[in-house]
Amino acid sequence: MHRRQADRPNQVWQADHTELDVLVLDERGDPARPWLTVVLDDCSRAVCGYTVFLGAPSALNLSLALRQALRPKADPGWVVSGLPEVLYADHDSDFTSDHLRQVCADLHVRLVHSAVARPQGRGKIERFFGTVTTELLPLLPGHLVRGKPATPPALTLAALDTAFATWMAGYHQRTHSETGLSPTEAWVADGWLPRATDTPEQLNLLLVMVAAPRVVHRDGVRFQGVRYLDPTLAAYVGERVTIRYDPRDMAEIRVYHREVFVCRAVSPAHASQTVTLKDIQAARVAHRRALRAQLDRRHAAVREYLPSVGHTTAGTTPPVDLPIRATKTAGSGKKQLFTYQEDVP
Repeated sequence: MHRRQADRPNQVWQADHTELDVLVLDERGDPARPWLTVVLDDCSRAVCGYTVFLGAPSALNLSLALRQALRPKADPGWVVSGLPEVLYADHDSDFTSDHLRQVCADLHVRLVHSAVARPQGRGKIERFFGTVTTELLPLLPGHLVRGKPATPPALTLAALDTAFATWMAGYHQRTHSETGLSPTEAWVADGWLPRATDTPEQLNLLLVMVAAPRVVHRDGVRFQGVRYLDPTLAAYVGERVTIRYDPRDMAEIRVYHREVFVCRAVSPAHASQTVTLKDIQAARVAHRRALRAQLDRRHAAVREYLPSVGHTTAGTTPPVDLPIRATKTAGSGKKQLFTYQEDVP
């Protein structure tokens, strides 16, 4: 059981989930309570990676937070990256999954779990969650006080992610009460090189695994209504492949053939953007709703201007008898003449 503070950065990382005391609006515009997964460096108290999400915690959310933790960040002020020696986590099912065990084994990271119902050793990440609850959440619309929103929810999940990232940037630069240094200063220390993965593709172990395979077509691979292209795919037309993707950035996917990496396929429509899986799903739902509304309007117009046959009201024009298409008489092989509705027996 891990109890003491790590001696150096990236020696021990702690990972955990918490349900946030705030309401956000989901893709349908309904209020929902989000979760936050955080990977925290035990020595410096720096956030290595995180993800905010709706729904129950899962190995997927943990994998996304870990993948972000391992990679160098685009923000120069967020310096944490590399591989830890130990990953210390709760005993929930997502932290004890076979997938996580396999990932840690492949990356040479020792996975340690706290004892069931005994959270000793996870105090640092619990205190971090407490800081988020007292400092960030009261500033947001939809903040929950004793289970009720103090203000109406207005943030989307993406807006909450942005708000957390902005707050976290300030947290990393201010002095921590226990270490006497800011998390960034404590992580950088006297200068050192973090242990990195052998190849960038090792990080794809932490991407979402899509169980249903896809087939490569002449115009690439299609997923969630989006087309992905790469010249390498030309040699695999007609073949079944497996894709892996990051639902927070659907501009590209990784394509595997018989468990061997083939290429990164890019969506031409989103190549210069960061579009999430929820963005794509919300856009598809909105498109279907717009089509349904358009059909409803057209049906209403037809009902208004073309009343039912045989029923007229004052001020309306009697329906016009439309010709019925000629058909063959059974057994004769001859076509009947066009007739009108009143002639039909």
